[in-house]
Amino acid sequence: MKTIDEGKLREILPLVARPGRYLGNEWNAVRKDLDKVDVKFALAFPDIYDVGMSYLGLRILYGVLNNRDDIACERVFAPWPDFEGWLRKEGMPLFSLESKIPIKDFDIIGFSLTYELNYPNVLNMLDLSGVPLRRVERSDSDPLIIAGGPSAFNPAPMSEFIDAFLIGEGEEAVLEIVDVYKRTKGAQGHKDTRTQDGTVRNLPEGDQSPQPKANSPKPNNETITRKDVLRELANIEGVYVPDFPREVKKRIVKDLDKAFYPVKEIVPYVQIIHDRITLEIMRGCPFSCKFCQASSFYRPARLRSREKILKLALDIYGNTGYDEISLLSLSSSSYPDVFLLVSDLMDAFQGLGVGVSLPSLRSEDMLKLLPSLIAKIRKTGLTFAVEAGSDRLRRHIGKDIDVEKIFRACDEAFRAGWKLVKFYFMIGLPTETYEDLGGIPDFINRILALDKQARLSISITGFVPKAHTFFEGETMENLQGFIDKQNFLKERLKNKRVKLKFHDAKISLLEGKLSRQDNRLSELIFAAWRKGVRLNAWHEFFNFELWTEALNETGFHT
Repeated sequence: MKTIDEGKLREILPLVARPGRYLGNEWNAVRKDLDKVDVKFALAFPDIYDVGMSYLGLRILYGVLNNRDDIACERVFAPWPDFEGWLRKEGMPLFSLESKIPIKDFDIIGFSLTYELNYPNVLNMLDLSGVPLRRVERSDSDPLIIAGGPSAFNPAPMSEFIDAFLIGEGEEAVLEIVDVYKRTKGAQGHKDTRTQDGTVRNLPEGDQSPQPKANSPKPNNETITRKDVLRELANIEGVYVPDFPREVKKRIVKDLDKAFYPVKEIVPYVQIIHDRITLEIMRGCPFSCKFCQASSFYRPARLRSREKILKLALDIYGNTGYDEISLLSLSSSSYPDVFLLVSDLMDAFQGLGVGVSLPSLRSEDMLKLLPSLIAKIRKTGLTFAVEAGSDRLRRHIGKDIDVEKIFRACDEAFRAGWKLVKFYFMIGLPTETYEDLGGIPDFINRILALDKQARLSISITGFVPKAHTFFEGETMENLQGFIDKQNFLKERLKNKRVKLKFHDAKISLLEGKLSRQDNRLSELIFAAWRKGVRLNAWHEFFNFELWTEALNETGFHT
């Protein structure tokens, strides 16, 4: 299989920022002989390497797919503008990191949709690859374009560009998608990897996905078209095919202990956003905050056992050498044995200089005990999602927490040596008043009073109503309303020990536009890309004027 001109690539890379983003061949990366596999699968992330390599979903799918001998899975990320410029100047197509082949030569390209403002990046990556942007323009020789991830929970805005969406969790369903591809279009001229009893060789541990049927959907002498493949994919639970619309039930993984989890994580050459061991201890959330799309997407709550988590931590540490472990879930403190889990990790890594971080904390009674426990190993951080400034508003949005327990937990943390605690709040929530808003600086000042050396990092975002949440039909705050509320808080939070960060209100408004619309929004996304919208998750490239032009041009006014 023909690769890109690697000599030309060696000339280009010294001229761009962070060339390590495009090298591949990192520690634990997988490279297979593409002539000896049945299906070539490109995992595409529509943001730069630094972000995509931090996304756990991509790591899981990379491991699941490469654990099969008949599949080669390689990665591709959105290029930084300087590298994109060189690719276009040299006429070089976007390529995979592992084998350096154009991604248009893969059988399947799978995009992870994690953030609405990255939608134009998907189009840009397809354009750089030479793949037709719209699904109706693709021929039987083009790769199959699929997408999954949290933003695919509402597939409509991207339905003109994606052949099939996976709704829900992907580590089992993605193998079913590959098997259907093999059984239909990909099976022509390929060897069969099923054993005599009908099972598929080399399935990841715990995979319970249905095995492919032995019969082909058409006789061998008939050509199998792209439509035939998509028609078969539409029969998989959790797969939505715009050409064959039907009611779709989201996919969930029932047993996390038996599910595949990557222990040979790729160790990048360049620093990424989350450069550490990420251990998913629980999926889903026992709470039902009315604004939270993630709780809807990952419901129901499921646990990974302490024994499994500890084994994974030791295995990943042995394969990577990372010095920090982040316990990942939507609500880490809701894990029933979190105290014992942290104790297990402390015992296992004591003396190795490995830190443990606990994001997404609520204020359970046991939190006051955690800081003194974790103080025995390297300190990292504590993060609390308080969301609103008053008890009334927190109850209204479903975030019914006892802030007195947060105060006690922070007091204990400061006594144990912590000096930095992070808090998350939202503004523009349904029924919010300025009295509710004033509760935010009151809360922060009370935390500051607990310790004169304490520093607080406060992140304040605008409420965005999301599809498939209780608040999906709520009216969103307008731009001036967001700005007024931000200024209100800025005036009341002038303290050197407080680092205050506001999410750009213009970005919040666009997120609202992109998260709830139907398939007509495809024209807005296309118009924005055509006007040059790229990498808008990065503040240096966010261009509200271009979006405004596209909104006005397509009738989706701001």
